[in-house]
Order: sequence, then C-alpha cells, then structure tokens
Amino acid sequence: MPKMKTKSSAKKRFKVTASGKVKATQAGKQHGMIKRSNKFIRNARGTTLLCKADAKIVKSYMPYAR
Repeated sequence: MPKMKTKSSAKKRFKVTASGKVKATQAGKQHGMIKRSNKFIRNARGTTLLCKADAKIVKSYMPYAR
C-alpha cells in the first residue's frame, strides 16, 4: 500500500500536541491592525488549540502527525 500524502498547507500551519490536540496560530493578525482594538491584538498573541470539530478535519489532512 502506498503512503498517504500530507497536505503541505496543513503541515506548515498546524502542530499536533503529545495529547493529540491541534495547535494553531491565532487568526486575524495578518493585516489591518489599525482598525483592531488593542485588546484584540493582545489576546491574539501566540497560539491556540482548535475545537474538536476543526481538529478532526486538520488531522485528516495530516495522517502521520499522530
């Protein structure tokens, strides 16, 4: 059986933690920071864990990241 392919865009954007959760960067910080509040910018630092439904989709893109 040949190997399954990993989606290249997913492997660049997501990491799977040791407990199997999917970690991603916070959304909404690529451009347009002037119109965003300071609270939004502060709260969108670092990374976040995806919800269960989104994590299931991302894991299907990365069959070997488990």
